[in-house]
Amino acid sequence: MTAIRVVTVDDEPLARERVSTLVRESEGFDLVGEANNGIEALDLITRLDPDLVFIDVEMPELSGFGVIAALDEARVPAVIFITAFEQYALKAFEIGAVDYLQKPVTRQRFAAAVGRARDRLGRRPADYGPTLVSSATLAERARGYRTRFVVRRGNTHHIVAADDVDWLDVADNYLGLHVGPKTHLWRGTMKQAEDELDPDRFVRIHRSAIVAVDRIVTVRTHDSGGHVIEIKGGVQLRSSRQYAGRVRALLR
Repeated sequence: MTAIRVVTVDDEPLARERVSTLVRESEGFDLVGEANNGIEALDLITRLDPDLVFIDVEMPELSGFGVIAALDEARVPAVIFITAFEQYALKAFEIGAVDYLQKPVTRQRFAAAVGRARDRLGRRPADYGPTLVSSATLAERARGYRTRFVVRRGNTHHIVAADDVDWLDVADNYLGLHVGPKTHLWRGTMKQAEDELDPDRFVRIHRSAIVAVDRIVTVRTHDSGGHVIEIKGGVQLRSSRQYAGRVRALLR
């Protein structure tokens, strides 16, 4: 019988070691990696393609929900969330996690979660990955306006702070996040970015462009009924008539 390959993720070393030890002691499980933050977790999951992940919900920079939301839908492992906060228990099940473990993790509760994982891994539905990623995205969105983007280069993930983004545009199946002279590709839609970014700080000026309000230098009316917007660095962007009202509101 093939062992179930496991990754554990927690920014608290003692809590992570507790779960990792329990995994090592469990028959039929193989601990293949440990991560102490969300970005490390994404890199490990992408590189190792584990069957099961134990992951803390509350972590600095990127939460457990944020990690799952950033995964490739076709390669989503089964997930057991770990949390010190009971209110996340229901949310874990709403997302579609196998189970949740509340800190401090007991052997009895761990054994029950492992039993659920064994059963679930043998009968995951075809839409498991897309459903889990979508649900985790909604859970992360409920925590407030987006403050960061997770971008991927090969098997390595990086965080781009929303505060650093000058403007966004459509780039095939991605969005281009323009940060000074650099452009990062983020897997998401313009509608998603518009819904998740703070509307007091970002404005959509075109069906394929969003601009950081504090980067705008000048706004000029165009004969088409739209506007030409210049942002810091000299970049000029065209605003369509459809979004003219939003641009005019910036001038008040």
